[in-house]
Amino acid sequence: MAIDWGTIKSLLIFFGPLFLPKAISYYRSIRAASQTHRLKIIPLSPSLTRAIAILSAVATTFLLRALPIFSPENIFGITQSRLQIPTEVLFNRLSSLRELHTLTPLDLALKAKFTSLESRLLYLQFGPDVLGNCPFCNSDDPTSYLYYAIPSILTPHVFNLVVITLVTSSLFSGEKAAGWRTPAAIASVVVAVLDLYLTSSFNHQSNSNKLRLQDLALFFWSSRLMRFISLAMLDIFLALAIYLTGTNRAFVTPPSPAERIESVLKGLGNIKGKLNAAGVVKNTVTRDEGLRGRSNGYWAHEVRLTREMMEEEEVVRGMNDALENRLDVRSLERDAEEYTRGVLGGLMGLNSPTVASGGEAVPGTPTTTTSSTTAGGHVKEE
Repeated sequence: MAIDWGTIKSLLIFFGPLFLPKAISYYRSIRAASQTHRLKIIPLSPSLTRAIAILSAVATTFLLRALPIFSPENIFGITQSRLQIPTEVLFNRLSSLRELHTLTPLDLALKAKFTSLESRLLYLQFGPDVLGNCPFCNSDDPTSYLYYAIPSILTPHVFNLVVITLVTSSLFSGEKAAGWRTPAAIASVVVAVLDLYLTSSFNHQSNSNKLRLQDLALFFWSSRLMRFISLAMLDIFLALAIYLTGTNRAFVTPPSPAERIESVLKGLGNIKGKLNAAGVVKNTVTRDEGLRGRSNGYWAHEVRLTREMMEEEEVVRGMNDALENRLDVRSLERDAEEYTRGVLGGLMGLNSPTVASGGEAVPGTPTTTTSSTTAGGHVKEE
């Protein structure tokens, strides 16, 4: 596309200070939130998969439309003619390339318009369809061609906006895709406005002094190519954002403190319900004579089997070998003690209390030695 460096710098200077700080702060907040609240990666839901498939299909269609085979032909390009070529010579060359050497109705309409250099310059800006089919346009008023070209320029943008609105609907794709609806719609509108701005601001007179075909700025074909590529890239980025959000890989808003508390309370409620159910089962077994007898018989049988197994010669030999050569008994005892303190310390006060006179312990005073009280109130340390 024929866009000079000055226009690019103007756009960067205008939009850079507005969007760059916001983009940096948004990235930092998302990164900090993802590091603080790491969520489990989940597979895509069927609704999000369907949305990504639709966006991929539309993006592929736009990329195919951008291929030269689907682009309107450029008369000067296919005939290898310069812009100032006489009209009769130009269309005689074109007729020789047509089947049966006959011109199409659009060719005849363009032939009637190509009598002036201004019409040829507008042809390079707006394309063959606008120049040949506009019923009210006049080369003396180039703006009239812009008015006629606006619907054809906006049609792919409107179509893409409808697709974006559909796939980011909460009813169609769920809440995760709906979060991208506003940014995607804004980006689509910005692309459409930028497309119209570049078309309206293009100086078609810049081609008037170009003598060679290679020097011509073919704005219509370049803008058409960039239009479809930009729409395809927009859909691809949206599909990627939906995928990252739907799988909890990025752009995930962590739950609020109230939501986390509610989730914890709900989990505690489920655990309490299971403990109550286990208590009911235990009480039922204890009170029923038949069930109590079966339970006592089961545990008696388990104790007998364990004792018999531990008395076997091979088992004893294996345990002795493990204790002597492989296991650190002291480390094992220390780990068991720490585990017991961690599980039951808050409930039973496993830290040994200091023993007062008369054999009574003073609660709340921890000690590093294990004490036991003998008859008469004497303390025996182990």
